[in-house]
Amino acid sequence: MADTFQLEIVTPSRLLVKDAAEEAQIPGLSGYLGILPGHAPLITELAVGVITYKASGATHTLSVAWGFAEVLQDKVTILAETAERPQEIDVERAQKAKDRAEQRLKSSDPQVDFTRAEGALQRAETRLNVAKEK
Repeated sequence: MADTFQLEIVTPSRLLVKDAAEEAQIPGLSGYLGILPGHAPLITELAVGVITYKASGATHTLSVAWGFAEVLQDKVTILAETAERPQEIDVERAQKAKDRAEQRLKSSDPQVDFTRAEGALQRAETRLNVAKEK
């Protein structure tokens, strides 16, 4: 069995990662999935969360929001709506998004889409946590 698998992380605008990975953790809707070479094939929907993977002994972290992942024995392809490396995250913008989402969730306005505000809060918090990895 191989010691690595091909990992590709793609957004609508770019190929973010193309690397030989030793392991990965990805946020599925039902929780995080740990992936090792030879993993059983599966397709899963992604949640908002953190992707971590190890390549050449180094651990890499990315913020991801929504999409799909296809896991094969020798390749993992992640098609994400958004994905960012720690150094790409605008911390000030993420903090403002977090503050806005928290204000919406505290609101008693019936026009507020609370599900959307919760998603925005989760995404902003994830981005801020990943940005700390710089």
